[in-house]
Amino acid sequence: MVRHVVAFRFKEGVKPEDRERIAEGLQSLPGQIAEIRRYQYGPDLGLAEGNFDYVVVGDFDDEAAYQRYAAHDAHQALIRDAIRPVLAERVAVQYEIEG
Repeated sequence: MVRHVVAFRFKEGVKPEDRERIAEGLQSLPGQIAEIRRYQYGPDLGLAEGNFDYVVVGDFDDEAAYQRYAAHDAHQALIRDAIRPVLAERVAVQYEIEG
């Protein structure tokens, strides 16, 4: 299995409704993208200085399934319409896990 982890740092002044739009969009993806096996996301709890603002963790059967998710129209629309407009910085990693 492949695990995808992505963290976002938002621009200063991001509104609560922008964050909610991202959360709603992420919530909708598992129902639209069959390749998603497990999907978790949420805001940082603010327990350590310098953390990113938000994280998404997704599990996929294999690299090909991850690539289909990454290219899926619903995923790309969420990035384009909700995430990218408020994004200051992004970091990501994909790694193999045991299923």
